[in-house]
Amino acid sequence: MAVRAPRRIARTSRRNFIAAGAAAAAALGMPALLRAQPKTVKIGLIHPMTGMFAYNGAQAFAGAKLAADEINERGGIRSLGGAKIELVVGDSQSKPEAAVAEVDKLSEAGVACFLGGYASGIGLTASQAAARQGVPFMSDTPVSDQITGRGLPGVFRFGPGFATITTAALDALVAINDAAGKPAKTVILVHEDGAFGSGMAKFLAAELPKRGFQVLDSIAHPTPTRDFTNIGLRLRAARPDIVMPSSYLNEYTLLARSIHQHRVPVKGIFSVIGGGASNFKFIREYNAAAQYIMDCNHWIDPNKPRSKRFVKALEERKVDLTYEVMLNYACMLLIADAIERAGSTDRAKISAAIASSTFEDHIMPYGPTKFVGGQNQGAQPATTQVQKMDIEVIWPQQFATAKAIFPIPQA
Repeated sequence: MAVRAPRRIARTSRRNFIAAGAAAAAALGMPALLRAQPKTVKIGLIHPMTGMFAYNGAQAFAGAKLAADEINERGGIRSLGGAKIELVVGDSQSKPEAAVAEVDKLSEAGVACFLGGYASGIGLTASQAAARQGVPFMSDTPVSDQITGRGLPGVFRFGPGFATITTAALDALVAINDAAGKPAKTVILVHEDGAFGSGMAKFLAAELPKRGFQVLDSIAHPTPTRDFTNIGLRLRAARPDIVMPSSYLNEYTLLARSIHQHRVPVKGIFSVIGGGASNFKFIREYNAAAQYIMDCNHWIDPNKPRSKRFVKALEERKVDLTYEVMLNYACMLLIADAIERAGSTDRAKISAAIASSTFEDHIMPYGPTKFVGGQNQGAQPATTQVQKMDIEVIWPQQFATAKAIFPIPQA
């Protein structure tokens, strides 16, 4: 199943988002004169609704809301008498320190569990604050292995972490290169200079030579960066076979455009947890620059019936299909399943239920969940490639919807 771009995307301003949230809150707060309201279970969402990651936060919220709506429409949490999931948004403002303040505030407001983080830096501080407050925290997309590696109680990650994704990415790169006759021998890393990008570059620089690739250079850039002209020119002069970017959406998009505009003669662009590669917004707006980019990242199992229903629901809601949506949707289902089994809003009981979870009714290419030290051992990424207006899964083979096109066809 090729995953196709939704036809139109809803653009919600912050003003409209706040107004809608206020209206929903007012509706939930009305007395029983209108109708009896079932009790709710509050889930705190620590998402960057403003700042440089606002688009990603809106996507994360959309995924969590779709799952919550489905749970509520089918009767809510039955073991709690049909209690509905109530989402309470804490805007991290794309800043780690703001995330801590939101965690503290929502903990006092009585949330039963947290979901979110988006970026590793935000996820690290938010999860630490949640552990201090004794509230379980489910990490959505942060990949830093410190999220669960610190051994904080009640901190979980459903998706794969840094080491799992990068190892799978290198396996995929080697397999794709070998199948093509090993045309690629040299690599340049381009990465953002925060915890995510710097950690990625350090790991890849050490591991790529073991896989037969020579690392010519490692180029760091800050987030945000508005102009990639100099980096594009450096890449053209160096002529690497492969460019491996590790950046967030805006910078990833600008880098890809610079590579395309400066006609850097690469055989492939292969990103690991790329912020833009597996993103239909990028594909729609800059299709020529996006063509044939490969990315090892969070992605759905396109063959599951639930995944197909999920994609259709996003199209109906006019929401982009991105990894933020996927993981927040899946994590919300997992949290609801844990609360159902706990039969309680007690935070310690919910944490214990998550820790013992064997949940598998999700959209990801995972088996049943198995948390060890807070990390789901069954999680794995998928490698995708942009082909025309679609994002195709090209690795692992059991999930593939198309064959890799590599090297990039030269005009």
